[in-house]
Amino acid sequence: MLCRHCNAELTLQMVDLGTAPPSNAFRSTPDGVEHYYPLQVLVCTACWLAQTNLDLFKLGYDELFTAEYPYFSSTSPSYVEHARRLVEHMTDMLHLGPDSLTVEVGCNDGYLLQHLETPFIGFEPTKTVNSCKNFKMLRNIRKVFFSENAAKELAQLNIRADWMVCNNVLAHVPDINDFVRGFAMLLKDDGVATFEFPHLLNLIAQNQLDTIYNEHYSYLSLTAVDRIFKENGLDIFDVECIPVHGGSLRVYAQRRDTGCRENTLLVRMILDREEEAGIKTEKFYRDFQCSAENVKNNLLVFLLQAKQLKRTVAAFGAAAKGNTLLNFAGVRSDLVQFVVDDTPSKQGKFLPGSRIPVLKEFPFIPDYVLILPWNWKDDIIKKLSYMGEHGTKFVTAIPKLEIL
Repeated sequence: MLCRHCNAELTLQMVDLGTAPPSNAFRSTPDGVEHYYPLQVLVCTACWLAQTNLDLFKLGYDELFTAEYPYFSSTSPSYVEHARRLVEHMTDMLHLGPDSLTVEVGCNDGYLLQHLETPFIGFEPTKTVNSCKNFKMLRNIRKVFFSENAAKELAQLNIRADWMVCNNVLAHVPDINDFVRGFAMLLKDDGVATFEFPHLLNLIAQNQLDTIYNEHYSYLSLTAVDRIFKENGLDIFDVECIPVHGGSLRVYAQRRDTGCRENTLLVRMILDREEEAGIKTEKFYRDFQCSAENVKNNLLVFLLQAKQLKRTVAAFGAAAKGNTLLNFAGVRSDLVQFVVDDTPSKQGKFLPGSRIPVLKEFPFIPDYVLILPWNWKDDIIKKLSYMGEHGTKFVTAIPKLEIL
């Protein structure tokens, strides 16, 4: 297999999590055939882009991000507030006004666009967009995958953006070069694009193996992203470390040919931090397999002991990352009876692979609640605090098994 950015041959494996069905392919019944795909991450030793090998197994982009794609950003109040603060920050930074244009790529259910008081265009190919707050918002959303061609269509109409925002989408695109070129084409000469993505440094350091699933084509470091952007028309001039999704980067980019903002010291500092951690060495990646297996084994020991002691275990949050963990560990409904989730499109269905039922609410108070979206554990524990008063204990498996 060749690197999807620089076409170098991929020879370094970071991790092999076995096989799993697509993590958001929820099932209507517990029966029937599922298609499983190898879940491996390879690393390019030329450009250091970590990436899946999905291209080898003909799992298409359209098959992963179907019209029924069940992820809704607005189900997390904390994330909606995060988006509101970002809009406020960028409005002040760029002095966005009535003549300014914001373009969001991957606008989902309007979690961010709802906060804008200035003109915008959104890109969202899945039905999540139908949950936007009002019809006016829907009229400004294009239900297509963003690409260089999609950007060209707007640019030919003399439509260009002051701010382009792309939160938790960059890792999801198979042709990352084409995708980034679209941003360079659609930005105004002095426009700014912001991207947020989970930081590979945290994924490795904190055993975040469940961040790996077959919607994520890439696992991103600033080292790799900086090179990809430069070779496709963008320059990173600033970067922030943010706590979202277990530790992410927010990068600020401008057009290489016309941007005039000076680089901040933080860009160099994080590049240096990555290099000091060994991100350009094979050893940095090779140790992760053992860390992932330790997470799996510790979870299984806990679940098997709970079963032996006749303790009930349920889960909260039918998140894609949780499906990675459950399938890697081989967990089924004999160990985790059910999972509760607030997303209506998931309720009444069954998790892919494990086929654990997804419920709207808890039919009884269990002895343990396994929090699958551990990155929102504080919100979830607060939401379920009444259970704690009845003796329920909360459990997370990543970065290590903890009973809270």
